[in-house]
Amino acid sequence: MSSVYQINKGINKPIEFRGLYGQYIAWLAIGLVVLLLTFVALYLLGAGLLITVPLVFVLGGGLIFTVFRLSKRFGVHGLEKFIAKRGLPKYVRFKSRRVFIMLRKAGK
Repeated sequence: MSSVYQINKGINKPIEFRGLYGQYIAWLAIGLVVLLLTFVALYLLGAGLLITVPLVFVLGGGLIFTVFRLSKRFGVHGLEKFIAKRGLPKYVRFKSRRVFIMLRKAGK
């Protein structure tokens, strides 16, 4: 009597759902929850359904289009790297050599 074990070949692969990778799935879910809350708030405030429903559909379409475009452009970790690279300074300016001298003394 032999047992058959299946091998998990999905180890170290990013989470993917219909072309969305990693954090983009969470962004889409959060955006859809915000759209739902927006619809509820507008409905409770008395806005007509002829205004609320098309507004929510247009905003939802924009959200889906934007999230899929970001996922396709940057991939799994590309957006994080893009934002981090924008945060780096183009150059660092020192007015004295004391910074380098203190580094040399600290290294001894």
